[in-house]
Amino acid sequence: MTHRLLLAFALCSGGMFGATQAIAEAVQPQMRVQGEGRIVVAPDMARITLGVVQEAKTATDAMDAMSIAMAAVMEQMAAAGIDPKHVQTGSLRLDQRYENFDGGPRKPVGYAAYGDIQVQVFDLDNLGAVLDAAVRDGANQMNSLRFDVADKAPHRIAARRAAVADAREKAEVYADAAGIELGAIILISEGGTASLPSPMMAEASFDSASRSVPIAAGQLSIGASISMVWALAD
Repeated sequence: MTHRLLLAFALCSGGMFGATQAIAEAVQPQMRVQGEGRIVVAPDMARITLGVVQEAKTATDAMDAMSIAMAAVMEQMAAAGIDPKHVQTGSLRLDQRYENFDGGPRKPVGYAAYGDIQVQVFDLDNLGAVLDAAVRDGANQMNSLRFDVADKAPHRIAARRAAVADAREKAEVYADAAGIELGAIILISEGGTASLPSPMMAEASFDSASRSVPIAAGQLSIGASISMVWALAD
């Protein structure tokens, strides 16, 4: 009985040793490297949000005044050459206005109607004139201005290529410094692509005296991040 137990233990131990050795042989040395790519491009469009605020004693009068002002802004956009499909109503809101008298309870004093439109401008040379026209007839707020690139696809491809080149360069430097050789690529995993936003203009109010708004489009940065894994040659 004892001999049988020893034989079974020996066979079991031998099997475990063989499996462990097989696993050790199957584990191949690897190198994982992160690559970053970034492409700087000039924007070719702008996205602006123009707002209208009108106050009146009654809700109807406030909404009517806001609607008239919004219609005037849209007419100015059309006159400035903006395609109607690039003009979209963003939000509408009606609030009751209150005031405090001598520290007492709040009393309703009227209504304020808010509306905004989102406009895409593809002729940046005309952007200043578009803003001038908007604030001249109707808009009295500009909630945001953001520059963008209409077609990011080719720039994202370039950023991904740059990320791969960056990862390969790093891997070659590390391998050379460690005295080892790179083998085949085992894995390429994308960490994501992103466009760094251009600075947004702070919310501002305008009056009809505004003219020739100065615009500086600057540049945009489109980036990509990847992780690459190489096998290490024996």
